[in-house]
Amino acid sequence: MSWQPDREEMDREGIEQLQLERLEATLNRVQRSVPFYQRRFAEVGFDAEGLRSLDDLRRLPFTEKHDLRDNHPYGLFAVPLRDVVRIHASSGTTGLATAVGYTRNDLNTWSDLVARVLSAGGVGKDDVVQVAFDYGLFTGAFGFHQGAERLGASVIPVSSASARRQVGILEDYRSTALVCTPSHAMTLADAARDAGIEPGSLSLRFGLFGAEPWSESMRAELQAKLKIVATDNYGLSEVGGPGVAGECLDRAGLHVAEDHFLVEVVDPETLEPVPDGTQGELVVTTLTREAQPVIRFRTRDLASITRTPCACGRRLARMSRVKGRTDDLLLVKGARVFPSEIEAVLLEVEGTDPHYEIVLDRKDGLDEARVRVEAPFPGDEALRGRIERRLASELGVAVAVELVEPRSLSRPEGKVRRVIDRRRS
Repeated sequence: MSWQPDREEMDREGIEQLQLERLEATLNRVQRSVPFYQRRFAEVGFDAEGLRSLDDLRRLPFTEKHDLRDNHPYGLFAVPLRDVVRIHASSGTTGLATAVGYTRNDLNTWSDLVARVLSAGGVGKDDVVQVAFDYGLFTGAFGFHQGAERLGASVIPVSSASARRQVGILEDYRSTALVCTPSHAMTLADAARDAGIEPGSLSLRFGLFGAEPWSESMRAELQAKLKIVATDNYGLSEVGGPGVAGECLDRAGLHVAEDHFLVEVVDPETLEPVPDGTQGELVVTTLTREAQPVIRFRTRDLASITRTPCACGRRLARMSRVKGRTDDLLLVKGARVFPSEIEAVLLEVEGTDPHYEIVLDRKDGLDEARVRVEAPFPGDEALRGRIERRLASELGVAVAVELVEPRSLSRPEGKVRRVIDRRRS
């Protein structure tokens, strides 16, 4: 069921007209109130009053991550600080964390956007939602917390408790929905198994996982281990946090909240728009944020967009799951490889655990990659050879594999760090 059917089921003509109206209001506001955008508009001779179509947005330059850092903390705010009632920050996984501000209206909008994601993923007012994101400046925990409350569900703000504690709460409090990163969900699944909890004996029915790229193979693994329906969701702190898009139970793409975000897909090298259905870099413009509107933000995330209606009845555009980030792309002996592609192979090889890391080194001036993966028997040469052959077949390049002891790799509660780059150390 749609949380806001009047918007989520709006036809294409209606949504594009609403986007144009909201884009015009947003561009006028930043041109009037944000010096950074005043300069940017002037540099290209753009006047917000002259906006005539959504295509006119392409006349404007992109906003990059470094622009947010250069204006940190409050330089991109479009309202006085006295009107900002909440401040979060980006995760800082790619550098300096940047401030994210919200007015009271922004918080109300955010709650509804995340309620949409939860509702699409099967969660309702009778559910018990366990939020296992870290409660801090990161937007994930608070976003899902307030979205679940808006939905009317019960919320357990567990935050970054140990895996054993998390599993105990899943069992004792009879949680029906789990919200966290997919890698942390896998850690909890393993902890439940170690505690002797049989799959399906928990009350858990739904898993809403995001904040990092993950594969269909990991979805299948999580669903089998936890006996849940696992859905993907997408958001980023720079444009407000979770709530940008989320899968419905058909799991045929993530429904984009187009009434609040205008999403473009561009070629990451030429920065020209690509046709629907073609993978490229997502570029997001906020349409309703008051405290901190962002114009044409380059997310560095790679996905595609389709605008055909979904079988669930929602008619907003759908994005594919994020394959990776342009800055996550690995060049291994000339081949272009994403960590998610390595993950998909590992999950299909019997005898391995879905915990791994990719170590990048430089030897004799050449880059080398080694995959370290947990296995029950690290000395199993036959298994190591089997993994190396599968990786070479799927990726088109030979990658060395090292088997390590179970539970020897780190298991952070937040975003997992898959790539260890030693080339500059």
